[in-house]
Amino acid sequence: MNFVTDLDVKGKLVFLRVDFNVPLDDAGAIRDDNRIKASLPTLKWLLEHGARLVVASHLGRPKGKFEPKMSLTPAAKRLAELVPNKVVMAPDVVGDEVARLKRGLGEGEVLLLENVRFYKEEEKNDDAFAARLAEGVDIFVNDAFGSSHRAHASVVGIAGLVPVKAAGHLMKKEVDYLKKAVHTPVKPYVAILGGAKVSDKIEIIESLLGKADQILIGGAMAYTFLKAQGLGVGKSLVEDDQSEIALVILEKARAKGVGFHLPQDHVLARAPEAGAETRVVESLPFPDDMMGVDIGPKTVAAYAAVIAAAKTIFWNGPMGIFEIEPFSKGTIGVAQAVAASGAVSIVGGGDSAAAVKKAGVRDRISHISTGGGASLEYIAYETLPGITALEK
Repeated sequence: MNFVTDLDVKGKLVFLRVDFNVPLDDAGAIRDDNRIKASLPTLKWLLEHGARLVVASHLGRPKGKFEPKMSLTPAAKRLAELVPNKVVMAPDVVGDEVARLKRGLGEGEVLLLENVRFYKEEEKNDDAFAARLAEGVDIFVNDAFGSSHRAHASVVGIAGLVPVKAAGHLMKKEVDYLKKAVHTPVKPYVAILGGAKVSDKIEIIESLLGKADQILIGGAMAYTFLKAQGLGVGKSLVEDDQSEIALVILEKARAKGVGFHLPQDHVLARAPEAGAETRVVESLPFPDDMMGVDIGPKTVAAYAAVIAAAKTIFWNGPMGIFEIEPFSKGTIGVAQAVAASGAVSIVGGGDSAAAVKKAGVRDRISHISTGGGASLEYIAYETLPGITALEK
């Protein structure tokens, strides 16, 4: 796989796929510009070396139609504040006007295309649409790790139509860190998995059972494992259709000698609401009218002890409903333990990244991925469609 710094880009029309899928407030202002800033090393290198730069991204899920609230115009304005170069916002993704703007690009200038998902052909990886994106393009650079688990036209389709292709700085950084967790983890290797659904993480759990020494489970997915063993979990969120696979996973962990840890105590509430009365319990069954909303202090301490002994850590998913203050202590406690561990620590984006930020320990984590879903798929399958497309 080529790396962007291996290329001669001066005067070339470079199509750079980035991930500007940033959160917007109700007024259309960017709430968090980290994804834009994460693209800057690649973007600035290309501009400094004389590329004529076409930048593409998606934003949200407009379902193949123009949605003004999902326009990339706010991203164009923010990008113009972050680089000294000329930044032009295209009125569309493809078409005559976009083609004219491409032709008129000077060296060191940027054309940001409109949201590629305004076209349904993007998510279908439509050949004709990919060909329109590739018109006039000399070099394709993928720096959108967070989108590279999607076989979409601006990620995969275009790569097969452009003569030269390469990975950007962010893509390389993401893959280099995740390779440490997949191929060469320093032992002990501890994986921490949370979130709501076992079904979302079956493949990654199966993969980790062959690599990790310890797996720590939190979030609502823990209650699927507990209920599968015949334990009463009240009205906690449970995937009853995953009970059988949960039991299979537990048996595989025992057979492989992997420590598979479930919460020892639980924070319960009658509803997942701020101000709800909570109690901590160690024994099951839970009362019928209560649900698990966080791991308890005994579990935080037990998980922290396992984390302290780790040399490699991969974490994806919160330990509870951390967005609601009374239910955030478990996730914050785990974040603090990971930060204090001294291990190579990889946080798999999404809610986990938000939790690390909330805990105030971002600067003590080795790597925070820009792609939650992409990092999970890489751990599970050891590659992604967007990476494979760069290697062909």
